[in-house]
Amino acid sequence: MKAIHAIRMAVGALVVAASVNAWAQASDTSAATDTANTAASAKASKKAARTANRALQKKVRAALAHAKGISVANITVRANNGAVTLAGTVPDASQIDQATQVAQGVAGVTSVKNALTVRSEGGQ
Repeated sequence: MKAIHAIRMAVGALVVAASVNAWAQASDTSAATDTANTAASAKASKKAARTANRALQKKVRAALAHAKGISVANITVRANNGAVTLAGTVPDASQIDQATQVAQGVAGVTSVKNALTVRSEGGQ
């Protein structure tokens, strides 16, 4: 009788140990899944931001191209979360301020940094 009681206790302890082990593995899996989901959403977020920045760059460049009196041949447009940077050269000083005003008028632009310079007489 004592042997049967001892065997039942040992089997019961094994069942409890196996249950705790299985529960711990399930918790580790969910933590790993949460980490993977966070990494995937961060990657998707970066991709969406990059796509939005490119779209804004194209909108600003198109607005500059359609504006009368601005030569966009040597203008580079960069966008980062609504902040737009204009860089390059223009043939006339009046085009620098005009380019800033046109860029500020584009939907989605929060600020404009103008790094445009006037091209020298020789075109260099």
